[in-house]
Amino acid sequence: MIEQKEEIQEFSIDLIPEDQDIKDIIFNLMADPNLAPINYFNDFNEESIDVSVMSNGETDETGIFISENGQLMAMTTHALHHHLDFDPQQATEMLIARAVRKMVCFGAVPEAVSSFLYHINIGDPNGQFIAAGAKKGLENACSKFKIKLTDRKIRFDYFSAHGPVYPTIIISLMGSVPDKEKIVTHNLKNKGNNIFMIGNSYDDVNSSEYLEFYHEVSESGLPVFNIDLEVRMNAAMNRLINEGLLSSANPVGKGGLFFTLLRAGMPSGFGFDITTDAEVRKDAFLFGEAMGRIVVGVVPTRVDDFVDLMSSLKVPFFALGHVTKGEIRIDDESFGYIDKMTPAN
Repeated sequence: MIEQKEEIQEFSIDLIPEDQDIKDIIFNLMADPNLAPINYFNDFNEESIDVSVMSNGETDETGIFISENGQLMAMTTHALHHHLDFDPQQATEMLIARAVRKMVCFGAVPEAVSSFLYHINIGDPNGQFIAAGAKKGLENACSKFKIKLTDRKIRFDYFSAHGPVYPTIIISLMGSVPDKEKIVTHNLKNKGNNIFMIGNSYDDVNSSEYLEFYHEVSESGLPVFNIDLEVRMNAAMNRLINEGLLSSANPVGKGGLFFTLLRAGMPSGFGFDITTDAEVRKDAFLFGEAMGRIVVGVVPTRVDDFVDLMSSLKVPFFALGHVTKGEIRIDDESFGYIDKMTPAN
C-alpha cells in the first residue's frame, strides 16, 4: 500500500470556546450555502411522500419511485471529498453508511451501489493510495451492510485542465421498498409527538459546516464513526418501522441535529422543544456531524412500545423533547418560530 503523503493538521475541539451565543451561530449558519433554507437545492421545504397518489412512472425528489413494472424503488446519490487523501477507506465507508442510513429511514432496503472517483490521477502515488483505499472501503461497507457492489473496479476520471481540485467519490445506492404502507416520511407530523435520538452524541465537530463555515477551520479530522454501530442501528430501524412505531425519521446530516430538526419541521410548519445533553458541549450537540444518529418521531401512545423495543435491542437512544405548534425551544429558551427561520427574517 502506498503511504499517504500528507498528514492532516491536528485539530481539537478544545481550540473552540465552549461558551458561545447559540443564536448567533444559528443565524450565521443560515447564510451557509450548504444549509440556507432559501437555497433551491436544499430540502428544507421538501414535500413529503404521499404514497396514496403515487403512480407508475412518477418520481419524487425524495428518491422513492415506482418503476414501469410496478416495483416500488428507492435511489439516493451522495458525494464526498473530505479526507480522501488522508483516510480514503474510512471516508468511503462513511459515505456508504450515510446513504444507507438515509434509505433505511424511509423503510427501504438498500440493494446495490455503484461508485465513481473523480479528479484522480491514477499515475500519481497519492492517486493510487486514494483509489486503493476507496476500493477497500467500498468492499468492507458493502459486506457490513449486505449490499451488492456493482463493479469491483474503481472507475475514475481526471482532467488536468481543471486545475487543482479535491478528489471526490460519488456513489449511487439503489434499494427496494418492501411495503408501500410502511414508508416513513421525514417531516414532523403532529404537535405533542415525542422526539427521540437513536445513537449517541459526542463532543465532536470535526468536518462540520459549523466548524468550517462559522469558525473558518478547514482542516480537521473525520467525524466520529463506528460502522458496526451503524449496522445495529439500521437493524433497529427496520424493526421500528415494521412494527409501526415511528411517525417520522431523519438521519442527522449537514448542520447537525439542529438543522436536521429544522428540515423536518419546515414542510409542515411544526417546531420543536428539546433539551441538550449536559455531558456534551452544546455546540457539538446541536451542530456536530458525528455519524450514526437518527432523529425519530413517536406518537405519545406508542412511546412505551418504542422504549421497550429499543431497550431490548440494546441500541443507544435518548429522549430529545417534543413537537410544538411552531416555536423552537432549546433548554427552555425560545429561538423564535420556524416560519421565521430564514436569513431575511
